[in-house]
Amino acid sequence: MTATSDNPLVHRRFLKMNGIGNEIVVLDLRGSRYRVQPQDARAIAGSDGAFFDQLMVLHDPVSAGTDAYVRIYNNDGSEAGACGNGTRCVGWAMMADPEMGAGGTRPLLVETRAGLLPITRISDVAFMVDMGAPRLNWQDIPTRDPFFDTSGIELQIGPIDDPILHTPGVVSMGNPHAVFFVDDPYRFDLARIGPMLENHPIFPDRANISLAAVVRPDHIILRVWERGAGITRACGSGACAALVAAVRRDLALRKATVSLPGGDLVIEWRESDGHVLMTGPVECEHEGQFGAAVFGAAA
Repeated sequence: MTATSDNPLVHRRFLKMNGIGNEIVVLDLRGSRYRVQPQDARAIAGSDGAFFDQLMVLHDPVSAGTDAYVRIYNNDGSEAGACGNGTRCVGWAMMADPEMGAGGTRPLLVETRAGLLPITRISDVAFMVDMGAPRLNWQDIPTRDPFFDTSGIELQIGPIDDPILHTPGVVSMGNPHAVFFVDDPYRFDLARIGPMLENHPIFPDRANISLAAVVRPDHIILRVWERGAGITRACGSGACAALVAAVRRDLALRKATVSLPGGDLVIEWRESDGHVLMTGPVECEHEGQFGAAVFGAAA
């Protein structure tokens, strides 16, 4: 770690945002060669006014035709491959914030570790992200064991003859998800169950853990324990994974409203090309600058 006064993030401007309660910080490092370190991310998450579930860091484009390369950090400093709510916030920042974007409403194409993500502005506050096609092969999710039907794998918690949770569908939306279907997601102690399942040996890269209730074929209620972040009010990639998992079990239509503690997302698993579309609002709460003291504790 560099000396505190030399950290290139000191005095950098950031946006504190949220996507239906999913806490997001957007940081623009385009034009800089600096790459956020895990200790930087942890320090920012622990600072006043900049707590996040995910930190979205904009870098100069890597692939031709893209508008930015986005690195995504969880609040424990680990990197994530995808964050749907955060990507919508990036869309707002690049389209509506006068210092981060050129303005306008033309669609954007950003690149993440998970691939290319088109962003379309629907209204002043609503954005749609094409999250791409889900990965359903056990090697791509990944799981430790070779499950040839990932719509429901052999995994349970509790007594073998009366498990508390069992047979989740597993999906990758650029990050691994395990979706358990239950009658009431709020009946479970997700704070206890979540970390145990996130770190289960069957998930070599850890996993996001979801509890989903299909109340109608076009409506799913969802709670998510996010890998590297904990219980969150919303998880965009989790909502996408929940719909895909529900459709694979013939529980839901290919387009549905997914209700999370922070609000609703509209998710569609498009039949024509297999891509998953996520639409929902974002909110810019405030802007700020990182002071040297933010990184003092990390140093």
